[in-house]
Amino acid sequence: MTVTETSQEPASVVDGIYASPLGRSGLPKTNFPDASADPSVVYQLVHDELELDGNSSQNLATFCTTWSELQARTLMDENLGKNMIDKDEYPQTAEIEQRCVRMLSDLWHGPDPEHALGCSTTGSSEACMLGGLAMKWRWRKARQAAGLPADKPNIVCGPVQICWKKFARYFDVELREVPLLPGATGLRPEQLREYVDENTIGVVAILGVTFTCDYEPVAEIAAELDAIEKDLGYDIPIHVDAASGGFIAPFVQPELVWDFRVDRVVSINTSGHKYGLAPLGVGWVVWREPELLPGELVFYVDYLGGNMPTFALNFSRPGGEIIAQYYLFLRLGREGYRRTQQNCLDTAAYLGEEVAKLGPFTLLYDGHGGLPGISYTLTDPEHSPFTLYNLSAKLRERGWQVAAYPLPANRQETVIHRILVRREISHDKASLFLDDMRRAVDQLTAAAVKAAGPISFHH
Repeated sequence: MTVTETSQEPASVVDGIYASPLGRSGLPKTNFPDASADPSVVYQLVHDELELDGNSSQNLATFCTTWSELQARTLMDENLGKNMIDKDEYPQTAEIEQRCVRMLSDLWHGPDPEHALGCSTTGSSEACMLGGLAMKWRWRKARQAAGLPADKPNIVCGPVQICWKKFARYFDVELREVPLLPGATGLRPEQLREYVDENTIGVVAILGVTFTCDYEPVAEIAAELDAIEKDLGYDIPIHVDAASGGFIAPFVQPELVWDFRVDRVVSINTSGHKYGLAPLGVGWVVWREPELLPGELVFYVDYLGGNMPTFALNFSRPGGEIIAQYYLFLRLGREGYRRTQQNCLDTAAYLGEEVAKLGPFTLLYDGHGGLPGISYTLTDPEHSPFTLYNLSAKLRERGWQVAAYPLPANRQETVIHRILVRREISHDKASLFLDDMRRAVDQLTAAAVKAAGPISFHH
């Protein structure tokens, strides 16, 4: 008999992880496995595969949180088995969700935070769709009450994230995406009159444009809609997609008027797992007043032990992320969020200054006035020895993930880089990135010169 056959210990202990049967044969990739396996072996081999992913802490393309405090992770672990939809069984988790809604209403200057209406979601995409649905149903009810046709709804926006295009397609709403004006980084008020009409269910204003990091001017957009209502009679609400800016502006740009202080703003969404600093999997949508959410959209579920209202596209989902969000509200408070977000803005401004000094780049957004990030393009792309796609690939050799992509409609010939600064992107890490970026620019330029070969001289 072999040692393995006589031993009472698992093969992973006797043979080692990599000499175990699973380690020798490779992980199943198509067929469902027949036998059970030692948990330490499975853990290590799956862990090894996942090391092939990029390092999330070096991902300068994502808005999402990539670091969390131990206490937040512990609370999530302790509540791993709680289903957020089952509010009767987990009433305290449900109460914590409502506390977060009320706190967000207060943060965004809601008229009555104590009675605020809103809900958690899996992220801003779901939150946007809920806000859009509420606008569509209110518009349809108003049209039907007036005896008018309600079969051709449209929604107006500037350059938006893909979730709004999904909303339009999934819920049969025409998306009127306003193209960028020359030099603009988002929707501008003077463009609205050409796109809105009596069938417009709402205008989406973005507080933190995905492509450029800049804010769209919510108060000015509302003022233009006021003028349009006066001239044409269209009473058009605003939904603010504050996926990122909803946790930036209140703390470091308090003078900016964009939230429920603007009367025309009926709903706001944000991502708790972006600059809300919570782990991935939580977003929020809040309405100015409860009556702005049509009651027909709320379902009452009674098979889980109680008759509970729910308004969501998802059903079962974990409560841990919501608990972690509440932990962060208590842990940081306004002052802690202010310090954190200001530090991100300062680091972004530093990156902008240094990138501008490199020479071949023109900043589109320098880190001031919007989100903590920068966006830039090549000053002379036609004569540049490299493209921004080349530069992204070169930076990836050192682990840095930087998004390169064309701007939206009317400016698609312009390719840009967008760099985002999150809490975990320290000044030191930013300086290391800049060192690698300088080397990458030098190496790409030298390679292009070498590839061009010697230039012969002729009279």
